[in-house]
Amino acid sequence: MKIDVLGAHNFESRDTRLVSLLVDESLVLDAGALTSSLSFVAQRKLRAVLLTHQHYDHIRDVLTLAMNYYVSGDTVNIYTTLPVCDTLTSHMINGRIYPDFLERPPEKPTVKFTVIEPYQTIQIDGYSIMAVPVAHSVPTVGYQITSPDGKVLFYTGDTGPGLADCWEKISPELLIIELTATNWYEEFGRMSGHLTPGLLKQELGNFKKLKGYLPMVVTVHMSPELENDIAAEIEAVANDLDIPIILGYEGMQLYL
Repeated sequence: MKIDVLGAHNFESRDTRLVSLLVDESLVLDAGALTSSLSFVAQRKLRAVLLTHQHYDHIRDVLTLAMNYYVSGDTVNIYTTLPVCDTLTSHMINGRIYPDFLERPPEKPTVKFTVIEPYQTIQIDGYSIMAVPVAHSVPTVGYQITSPDGKVLFYTGDTGPGLADCWEKISPELLIIELTATNWYEEFGRMSGHLTPGLLKQELGNFKKLKGYLPMVVTVHMSPELENDIAAEIEAVANDLDIPIILGYEGMQLYL
């Protein structure tokens, strides 16, 4: 399994992009940086877009991807939960901003939604995919993806502390988890459903107690102006837990 980090931050600039991950050039996790990161040829190879929740930095490129597919006559297959589907169809894919891609063209609509229920395992091109609820300010799921050769990735999407129920359901070799701010923002993280290095340490400690191991850990969704301080705090966490914790970055490639 190959994972390309298209976007690893929560603010966009010339050097940073919103969160989006590409698995084996065919599955996309969140759509913060899709069309700005992939060529038209690469976009045509996508088999599915999996969305964790409806916050704008995770869904932004759905419309621009749809426009590119509309022109080529292809269909975007989007998998997500009912709340995200309802939000997108009510406020974004509705014909008021761009064409109504759910209805056009009539013979083959550009966008097709498949609603996923939490803890339901679905099959997409040989990959087993399970949506697992996480702790955020709006209903959010992470995705456990098992490749045809048995490699297992879990991506949390945005999450705060309180992941014990999630940990019970998953057994990844690679954990890609959000980490938004430094420990100075812990109260903000608890209120808004985001993680700091200290909160991440607690959640990983709980994971190890429950599962008996820790997977490889990569963080995304960092605030760019805090990243140097985040890196220093994460180094201390990694030393305490005796595992590598890697801050994700645009263009990073991971292999399982």
